[in-house]
Amino acid sequence: MNNLLEIRKKMEKSLFYKNIAPLRKLILELPNIKDTTVSLEDIISINSTKATKENKDFINFVAKKLMPWRKGPFKILNTFIDSEWKSQIKYNLLKPYFNIKDKKVADIGCNNGYYMFRMLKEKPKKIVGFDPSALFKTQFDFINHFIKSDICYELLGVEHLGLYEEKFDTIFCLGVLYHRSDPISTLKSLKQGLNKNGELFLDTFIIDGEEDYALTPKDRYSKIPNIYFIPTVNALSNWLYRAGFKNIELLEIKKTDLNEQRKTSWIQSQSLENFLNSSNPNITVEGYPAPKRAYIKAFMV
Repeated sequence: MNNLLEIRKKMEKSLFYKNIAPLRKLILELPNIKDTTVSLEDIISINSTKATKENKDFINFVAKKLMPWRKGPFKILNTFIDSEWKSQIKYNLLKPYFNIKDKKVADIGCNNGYYMFRMLKEKPKKIVGFDPSALFKTQFDFINHFIKSDICYELLGVEHLGLYEEKFDTIFCLGVLYHRSDPISTLKSLKQGLNKNGELFLDTFIIDGEEDYALTPKDRYSKIPNIYFIPTVNALSNWLYRAGFKNIELLEIKKTDLNEQRKTSWIQSQSLENFLNSSNPNITVEGYPAPKRAYIKAFMV
């Protein structure tokens, strides 16, 4: 426990970095809007008839200061945050496969909390998000200022699950595994965070093929430097098996397209269209197969 307390203190120092501290101050200055209504649908929306023009302008100002917005979309009063990812596509793909009512749930690599806010409708016992990014935590606090949920956001990573004081019935780890240089150790960490008979929902890049192998990009994949291994489905299943999971179920395979991920004014940087070969969208600019994801459900042994 002492180790975890020390890790928390160390990670929370990032909230005081010179690029984050002014944003944290803006969060404290957000207006308390009366008579708000919250919609936790594809677009997470906060509305009110009581907000003044000054309220709306300040909220818009803060939202823009918090860019880039990778996950969403969100709508706070008259501010529509058109995030890079239409995250409702992934959430709606997974929704038929899970039942989290009265369960303890963790979202590993939770970003700004879009998926966790959507999960509130499912009435879980508890939701905890893990992400070491101070910016994403600040975006979460911005949205949660209006939603006022009891979601717990930890500035921790997947590697801290074994130390965490609670275990979970369901863990979501979406779009994280390919960023880890040791995928089997990462899967073992996820297993350590589960209760007996707990379940893992995982999505990660894959490549086509029946063999048990993984692509190892030399330098970058889709212009992303920290992509280490992209397995076939069979190789991914082997990783899960070696990490101690059973009943490994392939839910879906989906190619990432320009409807789901694209450049918007809320990121002001490149996106999928810039990562693919301009004359052949089936390959990346480096010549690798274009991004495709497998969605997996697995149980703890």
